Amino acid sequence: MALHLKEVDGIAIEAKHKASCHCGSVEFELDLPDGLIDLRRCDCSLCRRRGAIAASIPLSGIKILKGESLLKLYQFNTKTAKHYFCSHCGIYTHHQRRSNPTQYGFNVACLEGINPLKIPNVPTYDGVNHPADRK
Repeated sequence: MALHLKEVDGIAIEAKHKASCHCGSVEFELDLPDGLIDLRRCDCSLCRRRGAIAASIPLSGIKILKGESLLKLYQFNTKTAKHYFCSHCGIYTHHQRRSNPTQYGFNVACLEGINPLKIPNVPTYDGVNHPADRK
């Protein structure tokens, strides 16, 4: 069951919510008129190592405000998904999804004012047995 939230621990998710990496070199704005959609963790080899909670937005829903040239791309396995992180501090900011290439997943921990550790019952998706790999 997908998890959708309009607030986290009393902090409202803004329709246009600012986000950044840890060092502030990369700043971006997310279009979140319906709040956080499809909150999840993933157990693929990359996601279980980074431990981030992700949510989904359309590709048009992210605007890089600062530091676009500092974003680095990482791809593995089928090289379909595109994972971006800050080249200064190493924080994962967002990725173009393999299971739905018309969407970005973004790191909820990057959202201004939001503590992802206050989000209960985040479902874990089976990234080890990715839907794109099933027959």
